[in-house]
Parts: sequence; C-alpha cells; structure tokens
Amino acid sequence: MVSRLVGAVFCLALTGAACAGASAAPLAAHRAAYDISLIDPDSPSLGLVQTPVAATGLIAYEFRGSACDGYTSSFRQMTKMERSEGAPLAMDVNATSFEAADGASMRFKIDTQGVQDAPPVAGTATRSANDDLKVELTEPAAKTIDFGRDVLFPTQHVERLIDAARSGGGVVQARVYDGSDTGAKIYATMAVIGKEATKPSEDATNAEALKDVRRWPVVVSYFNEASKDTAPEYTLSYDLYENGVSGSLKLDYGTFALRAQLRRLEILPASVCGKAR
Repeated sequence: MVSRLVGAVFCLALTGAACAGASAAPLAAHRAAYDISLIDPDSPSLGLVQTPVAATGLIAYEFRGSACDGYTSSFRQMTKMERSEGAPLAMDVNATSFEAADGASMRFKIDTQGVQDAPPVAGTATRSANDDLKVELTEPAAKTIDFGRDVLFPTQHVERLIDAARSGGGVVQARVYDGSDTGAKIYATMAVIGKEATKPSEDATNAEALKDVRRWPVVVSYFNEASKDTAPEYTLSYDLYENGVSGSLKLDYGTFALRAQLRRLEILPASVCGKAR
C-alpha cells in the first residue's frame, strides 16, 4: 500500500501489496480497518502545548488487483487530536493509487482536508527502460520532475521487504516515491527486519485470517532525501505478513507516537488476470 505522510503528523504509512510476479506467494486482496489512539499520553516528553494529549481516528484501506491487470489501493484516514491548549486538530485524508503490474508506472491522487488544508496532489510516475523515474504532476500545478534511478514505488518497496524477510531479515535501504506531500519528495528509507515471529499473533484476535500466516517484525524509518536533517520524519513499526497485510502499527514522530490497532480484516476474492476466483 502506498505510504503517505500528510502534514507531517497525521497520515500513517500503510503498505499492502507487492510487485506482480515477484513474490513467492500471492498477496491477498483485502479490506482493513485500524483504530487510531495516542501512545503513552502521560509521557513527560509530550508536555509541549502543541503536542497532542489524546488522539482518536480511523484508517480504512482496500487493496485489489492481479498480476496481469496491476494493483489498486484506496486509503482514508480520519484523525482528531486534542492538545493541552487550543482547539482540537482534525484531518481527513483520501488517497488512491494504481501501480502497473510490471512496476513501470504509478498513478496517484491525494486529497487532504482539515487544519492543514492542502490542494490535491495528483500525477503519474513513469519508469523508463533505463530505470530513470519521471513524475508528471497535474495537481496542484503541472510540473515534471526527474528523480533518477533506483527509486521504488511503495508496492515494490514492500516486495523487497518481504523478500528480505524470507531470507532471514536484516537491514534494507531504499529510495521510495509515493506521491505524498507536494508530490516532489523522495523518501530515503531504512528498514530493519527481525526474525520470523513464532508467538501467536495478537492481530489474529480481530483478524482470524492472519492466524497461520508467516510474519516478521519490521521497523522502517523515513527520511526526506532533500533534507540535511539526519533525523527521520517518522518511523513505522509493525508486523509484516507474508500475504501483504500490515498488522497493528506504531507511528513515531519523535515528540509523540500514534498507534493504529487492526480492528477488522476482510480477505477479498482473489483475481487472476482479471478473473475473480
């Protein structure tokens, strides 16, 4: 699934699909819902006026596709944050994307409403035969950006993480483009993948379909490639399931952290070359 960070404090990164044909097992078409809350609201490090003291919200995510037709994803996050002073902050993010089955292109659109209203961001990213990535934005204004080689789309990034996990885990570094912010950002990511989990999955309490699926603990740090700041913009921790589903999430922004608890998971009918089965 597309990873997104809108307004630097609200939008969780969710990934749920891999490149066509590259994974040893098919990835599950699915709908997932996550409940948002604030982690450790009584921590002394969260004592700043602008730091939230409570958070509520919901993430709804859907992934569909096939190895012939490509993959589509839709994402919505509604978040409300209470501060020690001032009015609550609220944000509603809607995002959709389509990634070609061969990984050669991605279309995307992100709409954000709330305290940090931003114009829609939309465009197409295309990879040339020599791997150069070009992004053509249509919103908020027409613009063409060249990002060079060795850039992954979010689904390709997840593919790489799953492959590394199957091989025993370790550190995976990658440049990732997801269209977030103004559409002109590359994330330099560093993922640390642990050994395969052996204890029963806590996610399976609300999602029985995950009970017998292999999974690995993953921590991914996202850095703005254009920034000289060595600190990540955010760090995402979760269990990555072999079928592409993301378990409950922790999103750490440094001064505070959010949790997105997997509340419901629905595995959808699989599609193979445009035919459901």
